[in-house]
Amino acid sequence: MVNAFFLFCGCVDQASVAVVEKWGRFLRLADPGLHFFNPFAGECVAGALTTRVQSLNVRVETKTKDNVFVQLICTIQYRVVKENADDAFYELQNPQQQIQAYVFDVVRAIVPRMNLDDLFEQKNDVAKEELEKVMADYGYSIEHILMVDIIPDAAVRKAMNDINAAQRLQLASVYKGEAEKILMVKKAEAEAEAKYLSGVGIAKQRQAITDGLRENILNFSHSVLGTSAKEVMDLIMVTQYFDTIKELGDGSKNTTIFIPHGPGHVKDISEQIRDGMMQASSSNV
Repeated sequence: MVNAFFLFCGCVDQASVAVVEKWGRFLRLADPGLHFFNPFAGECVAGALTTRVQSLNVRVETKTKDNVFVQLICTIQYRVVKENADDAFYELQNPQQQIQAYVFDVVRAIVPRMNLDDLFEQKNDVAKEELEKVMADYGYSIEHILMVDIIPDAAVRKAMNDINAAQRLQLASVYKGEAEKILMVKKAEAEAEAKYLSGVGIAKQRQAITDGLRENILNFSHSVLGTSAKEVMDLIMVTQYFDTIKELGDGSKNTTIFIPHGPGHVKDISEQIRDGMMQASSSNV
């Protein structure tokens, strides 16, 4: 960092500062450039320090407030304060070892007051302020403290992953239940709508059948003189009875159907239908 050309002069490199002594006592700081010294007066260059930003990696093992043991991998970026280079030169014999010891002390004093989750959130602010106060007295400036990694115990990492997986499964179950609920509601609404429309269709069908029977009875009564409405209704019912038997035989999948058959049964069926129609008419009135 200091290049001596002659006995009486020397050159200090850029981004460096030299410490000049006189008879073994600190005299002054020499900035980058050419400087002249008087060795006959006891002046000499005791050493030089770089003002570049330097990096130091530190691994600290400690525990958090919730009793989780963790390893913190820190990268400390520091530099010599140019104005206080004499303190940095004379106060600390091994700066990196001293910085590492202070990092251990500060981190192990702060981390036990934080939960693991808080440590992950505030990892870059763990020790910077406290370490700056300590190292400023020795002529060093702490530029950054980067928490490169936080490594909990393997069992703790597994437990954290299990908790995260369980929470996600629980959330997925909630969403799945909501989806099934919506599907069931929509299905019930569709079934209700289908039954309603089916009922409306059946009601209209029966109304059309009733209107058709009424029209047929009236037309037959006017066309054939001497017939009553009851006789016409019986004739229509007998005709529909045989048509129904024919449809059952043609379209049904059953091979055998037992149906009470005979003139008396036809009369009973016609009376039952007539009574039902009369009751329906009386209820509408």
